Formats: sequence, structure tokens, C-alpha cells
Amino acid sequence: MDAHREDGLIDSPNFIQNDDELLNRTLAVLPWDRFSNWIHCACVVTFDLELGQAMELIYPGHVKLTDKEKMNICYLSFPDSNSGCMGDTQFHFRIRQCPGRKSLMRAHSQYNRDAPIALQCDDAHYFGFVYFRQTKDRSIRRGYFQKSVVLVTKLPFVALFNQIISIIAPEYFDNGEPSLEAACHDIDQWPIPVPGDTLNLPIMGTVLQVRVPSRSDKLIGPAQTRSEHGHTVPAHTILPSLHEVDIYSAFLTILPHVQLLWELVLIGEPIVVMASSPTVTCHTVQALVNMIAPLKFCSDFRPYFTIHDSEFKEYTTKTQAPPPVILGVTNPFFAKTLQHWPHIIRIGEMGSIGSSPKLANKVKKAAALKTLDSNPGVYTRYKSFLTKDKAILKRLMKGAQLKRPVEAQNAILRRYLLEVTQSFMIPLERYMASLMPLQRNISPHKGPPKLRPFESEKFLETVEHSGPQLTCGIKGDWESLYKRFFRSPNFEGWYYQRQREVNQKLQLLHLEALSNANLSEWIVDKEEVEIVDLILKIKEKLTFASHHHGIVAKDSVSRLQKQLEDIVSTLPDDLQSVIKT
Repeated sequence: MDAHREDGLIDSPNFIQNDDELLNRTLAVLPWDRFSNWIHCACVVTFDLELGQAMELIYPGHVKLTDKEKMNICYLSFPDSNSGCMGDTQFHFRIRQCPGRKSLMRAHSQYNRDAPIALQCDDAHYFGFVYFRQTKDRSIRRGYFQKSVVLVTKLPFVALFNQIISIIAPEYFDNGEPSLEAACHDIDQWPIPVPGDTLNLPIMGTVLQVRVPSRSDKLIGPAQTRSEHGHTVPAHTILPSLHEVDIYSAFLTILPHVQLLWELVLIGEPIVVMASSPTVTCHTVQALVNMIAPLKFCSDFRPYFTIHDSEFKEYTTKTQAPPPVILGVTNPFFAKTLQHWPHIIRIGEMGSIGSSPKLANKVKKAAALKTLDSNPGVYTRYKSFLTKDKAILKRLMKGAQLKRPVEAQNAILRRYLLEVTQSFMIPLERYMASLMPLQRNISPHKGPPKLRPFESEKFLETVEHSGPQLTCGIKGDWESLYKRFFRSPNFEGWYYQRQREVNQKLQLLHLEALSNANLSEWIVDKEEVEIVDLILKIKEKLTFASHHHGIVAKDSVSRLQKQLEDIVSTLPDDLQSVIKT
């Protein structure tokens, strides 16, 4: 492995694969352990004439949800009463996990270690994937059958769980609880979600073949398709992605504003998406969050948000500036309640895919949105820092006229946004690399060196000569865009993650230097207090190695353990007994 990676971090040589992953795949597990690796629980929410939305069933039965979590799931599992959704409706939501609950499971922590940063499990939120059915039924006093099946999970696999709920829910509506139990038992047989593996997931008579994204994947180009056994296995349904949504269709009526929206999402501005159905809002909100991939969106986002949400007052108060959150809403009440928000996106009814869409070409002032009946468009006072790239819009419009497949249009737009984001991040990554200490300065006789602090002014001095305009070709005030980015949660999240990764690498290199040094020779003329100090440092390193045994070379740990034993043996017996306790 090279000493330096493209992202500017020093790699420690001889990384090894975590043995626990192999053990986890072969050792016996308790009932529902594998199920919990994928899904927290399945719920059925019904309409009760006395109570309104009510939790009818939680499966498996041992899973606990707090009253607040149950309430949020119930209210978010039905489309708003103004939506008039007849038949079947699919959408998803995101809610906070109540404090004091168990953090991430071991399988999720292992997944996070190798997953792309933007796709890591979040220990503070749940996703809920909903399949709602509303049909006329004269046998019911209210005249309608209204019920939702919901999958609650921590994994951000939007495409996968939308597919799974579309398989499970119709079976449940036709055959009742035994079919839901059978589906959950199928999921309880699934292997652990390991980044890089292609898995075959049987569910109710079909098999979904999926590849779990890995941090080491190439961002552009076809993904690898090797299974956990080293070969591709035939499957009934191959999902091209676990998590991606069709961003082209989501932005079809507001395509001229895609670049402006990218800026708003990048700098973490508050955005509300208004549409007539939760299917549209959740699709659009998820598309917004995905716009800045591979950068992680670090603010809160709610693909579907209602007036009953426990955070309603927090997110709609007018006594302070709106928080950096993206909300998807359908209730006309929000057009008045959120009128003070700086950025409002109104999504119109979707036209026929492939036809030339009627575009909202002009950005409208935020104050112009008075009701939910306003025309589709983007309402904002924000002035873009960058000049509009008309070439991408022309290409997509020409594709629509030529009836280019939606999948191809989506791939073109996704690649464009990826390249713009990468162009924005490359100078930041390059600057972070310049803050790294030189490898030759890592000494076994000193503490590990630290990353030098990030100085925004020094970084901004580099933008004119090596900024994004050189790689993506978009002109504009990139410097001011970076300044806004530095004040956003997205920068904080990126910088914290980079700091953590760099410091871990420095610890690994320092451990390596200690294990290779001739410490027995070094202690010959040292005082006892210095030798004890060295022993404590080595013990600290061995503790670090035990917590990171998936990335620390075994032979380095063995050498360091031997060094420790040799040094301890040179001390007087009474001191040895104290150190060994």
C-alpha cells in the first residue's frame, strides 16, 4: 500500500482485515440478530376512530419504541389528510431517536468503518419506509380502509427499503400478519451488510442482489460486482444501487435551478420543499441531500414533515432564524407557517417522463409564495456565487426532446453534480494534506505529531491559482462560496472526520515506529522514571491497537508486545510487580 493516498492522508502499511467479520459470518447468532443488522422493526399503523392514527402491531414483539417514537411513526405513516391519496402510496420519513437509547449495534459500527462517509449509519435518527393503502370500504364505519406498513431502520438504503416495503406490504394486506412474520424471518437469514460485498437477499419468494457501497469504491465508473464468495450469483432482481434516487425526475420542473440548489445544500441553508404528496417531497428532499455526494450532508433533513411532528415548534418558530434543515411538507398550513423561510421549493405535478418538461425558469422572491397553490418554482432571495453553467441544462433538455431514457438523464446529471462537488473539495483536501506532519518527523522517542490547525485565510489564498474553476470550468466568486461553506455544518462534519482520520493514521505510524525501534538499547542510560514513562506509552499504544484491531498490523502489535516484555524485565522485581498489576 502506498505511503500517501490521493486524499492527502498517510496510510499505515500492512493494514489487515478485521477477523471479527469472518467470525461474525460463521458463528451462530441469536434469533433476530441478523434481522436487527438491517431493520429495527416492522410496524403496522391503522386509523382508529377514537384515537386517529394508532400503532396496531410492532414486529418482532421484543423491540421497544418510546411513546414519542411511536407517536412520530404513527403521524408520519399516513399522508396528510389534504393529500387525498387513494390507492397505494409509498414514501419515507426520518425521525430522531429518543436520547438514552442504545447506540449503534456492533454490525452497524463495523459497517460504518468501511462505508462511504455519506452513507454511514446515524446513531441519532431512524428512517421509516411507508406503504400506505387507502380504499373505499362500506363495512368500515368511516367508509375507508386506511392502513400503513412501515419498516424502521438506521441504514440509509433508500432504494433497497423502498423495494422491500413494496414487496412486503401488498402481501400483508392480502394475507395478514403471518405474511409479515414470514418476511421478517426471511430478513433474519440475511448476511451482515459488509461494504464491498455483493449480497443475495431472499424476500418472500424473490431474491434481491445488491452491492453494499464501500469507501474504497471508485466514484465514477461501474461498481465492482463480486459477491462474498468471489463470484457473481444470479438473482431475480438486481438493484443498481442501495441508496440512490432519481435526481433528474425529482428536479424535472426546476432543472434551471439545479446549480443554485447545489450551492444552498452545500452551505447548509434552510430549505422547505412543498408538494401535494409525501411521495414527491421525500423524493425531492432525498435528491437534495444526495446532490453534494460524496460529501456528507451534516444538517438535519426530514423527507416528510407534518404539523404533528415532535420537532414542529422547534422548526417553525419565528422568534429565531430557521435552523439548517431541509423539510418536505404537503399541508397548505406550512405555506403560511414557513413563509419567513429564506428558500422554498414548490414542486408541481410530474408530467410524462421523457417529454419536455414545463420549466420554472425564473427564481422568484421568497415573499412571493403566499399559498400552496403558487406556481412551481424556487422562491429565494439568495444570489448565486457562481455563474450558471448553461451547457448541462442544454444537454438535459436536448436529451428530453430526443426521449433519452430517464436512467441516462439521471446518470448525466448525477455525474455533473459529482464532478462539481469533487472540484470544490479537491483544493480543501490538498490543503489538509499540506497540514500533515512529515513522516520522517515521527519519532518513537517523542509523542505522535499532530495535524496543524486549519487556517481559512491561508486556504483562501490558494483558490485563485488552484481553485475549482480550473477543474470544472465554472466561473464565479468561489472564494465567497468557501467562506459561507466554512460556517456550515457540512464543513464542520467534513473537518471533524478528516481530523479523526488523520490523527488515527498518525497514531498508527507512531505505533509502527515504536514497534520497529531498538528500545532496549535506548533505555540503557535512562532513569527509571523515563523507562516507566516509556512503558506507559507502549501500554497506551497497545490499548489503541486493541480498539482498532481491524486496521493495525498483527506483526506490529506482536513486536510491540515483545518490546514491552523486554523493557519490563530490566526493572527491579518490586517495580515489575507494580507495573504488571
